[in-house]
Amino acid sequence: MKDMTLNVQGMSCGHCVNSIEGNVGNLNGVDNVKVHLSEGKVDVTFDPNKVDLEKITEEIEDQGYDVA
Repeated sequence: MKDMTLNVQGMSCGHCVNSIEGNVGNLNGVDNVKVHLSEGKVDVTFDPNKVDLEKITEEIEDQGYDVA
């Protein structure tokens, strides 16, 4: 398992948290997702043999947020 912290811009409310945690959490290979709204960060734990960071980033960006 690999732990990463992503800087995500555009998150402002509980809907943002639910959207990111729900959609990224459903990706095959993602073990845990935690959004830190006030810090603009998303912690993600994933199996790099099943899903890569690019796919996780795409999923967040598809929700309308910017990954820095």
